[in-house]
Amino acid sequence: MPKLAIQLAALVLFLSALKGATGLAQSNAPSPVDKYYEEGQRALARGQFQEAEKIFEKLRELSPSVAEVHANLGLVYFNEKKFEAAVPALRQALKLKPSLTKTETLLAMSLSELGKYREALPILEKEFRRSTDPVVKRSCGLQLERAYTGLQRDEKAVEVALELNRLYPDDPEILYHSERIFGNFAYLSVKRLAEVAPASIWKHQAAAEAWESQGSYDLAISEYRQVLSLDPRRPGLHYRLGRVLLARGAATNSQEDTAGALKEFSDELELDPTNANAAYELAETYRNSGEIEEAEKFFRLALQHYPDFDQANLGLAAVLLKQEKPATARELIQRAIAANPQDEVAWYRLAQVERILGNEPGQRRAFAEFQRLRQKSSELEAAKGMFNATDVTKQKVDGPTEP
Repeated sequence: MPKLAIQLAALVLFLSALKGATGLAQSNAPSPVDKYYEEGQRALARGQFQEAEKIFEKLRELSPSVAEVHANLGLVYFNEKKFEAAVPALRQALKLKPSLTKTETLLAMSLSELGKYREALPILEKEFRRSTDPVVKRSCGLQLERAYTGLQRDEKAVEVALELNRLYPDDPEILYHSERIFGNFAYLSVKRLAEVAPASIWKHQAAAEAWESQGSYDLAISEYRQVLSLDPRRPGLHYRLGRVLLARGAATNSQEDTAGALKEFSDELELDPTNANAAYELAETYRNSGEIEEAEKFFRLALQHYPDFDQANLGLAAVLLKQEKPATARELIQRAIAANPQDEVAWYRLAQVERILGNEPGQRRAFAEFQRLRQKSSELEAAKGMFNATDVTKQKVDGPTEP
C-alpha cells in the first residue's frame, strides 16, 4: 500500500518534527547526527525508502537510545514490506518511549501482515474505535478485517466491513475487501445451514439461489422443485423457478421451458395477485411472442400494484407504441426515467417517441443520452466480466440502434 505508507510516514514524522524532542540536538550547532536525521526525514517525505533505510540504520548505530530513530526505521521497513524487520524496530521504539501511539499502531499493522493476529488485535481494535484520523482509521479497519478473518471471527469481520463501507462509501479497495468478506460470510452461513438442517426448506432454497446465481440452471431447478415439494404454497418460489426456466429456455431455445416458466408465473399470481414481478415476466414473455393484448393486461396488473416499476412502464410503453399511442407511451417512459435515469433503454424509447411526435430537438437529446449510457454500460460490463443476476428480465433495445 505505497500511498497509505507515505501518509503514515507524515504522521510519524510529525511526532519527531522538533529536534529537541528527539534528543539528537544538544546545541545550536547541528551535529553530524542531526544532519543524518534531517536527511532521513527528507528521504522519507520523498518516499525514497531505500535511501532512508541506510540513513536510519546508520543513525541506529550512532544513537541507539533515541526512540524516534527506531520508529522511523520501523516505518521505512513497513513501507518496504519488510515486516519481520519492522517489528523489532518498532518494539524498541515503544520500549524507549511508550507514548508513541502511532508507532504502536504501526507495530500492530506489521504483526497483522505477519499473521500474528492475536497479538495485533487489541491495538487494532482500540485504534479503530478511537482514531479520528481517516488514514489511520481506514488502515486499521482493513487490518482488522484481515485479523478477524484469519482468526475465523467472521461476524466481527462483517461488522468492520459494514463500518468501513459507511465511512468510505466510494473507496474501491474498501469495496473490494467488503465484497470478499460478505461473500465468505454468505458461504460459511450456507455451509452451516447444510450442516444443521440438511433436509430443510431453507437449505434447498439457499442452494437453489446459489446455483441460479452461477447460471447452473438444471441444479437450481432441481433445488427449487425440492422446496415446492415440501411447501407448494411458499411465497415467491414459483416466481424464482419460473425465472430459471425462462433463462434456461433462452439459453437452449426451448419452447417447453418457456411454457413452463409461464405456468410458474401464473401459479405465483394465483398465490399472490400483488406479485408485480410475476405479472411483469408474464407480460414481457407475451410481448416478445407478439401477444400484445395479453402483454398489456399483465403490464397493467404489475403497475396497478407497483406504479413506479420502471421496467413495467417501459414494457407497457413498447406495447402502446405498437398500438400507435405515442403520447401515452411518452408519459410512461418519462415515469421510468424519473425512477431510473441511468436506464439506456428508457432514453432510446423516448427518442423513438419524440421522433414519432415530430420533436426533433427532444429526439436528439434523448438519443445522445442513450449513446452516452450505452458506452458507459459497455465499459462496466467489460470490466465486470461475470454473471450478473437481476430481479426481473430487463427491457432491451428492439432492432437497430437508430430510433
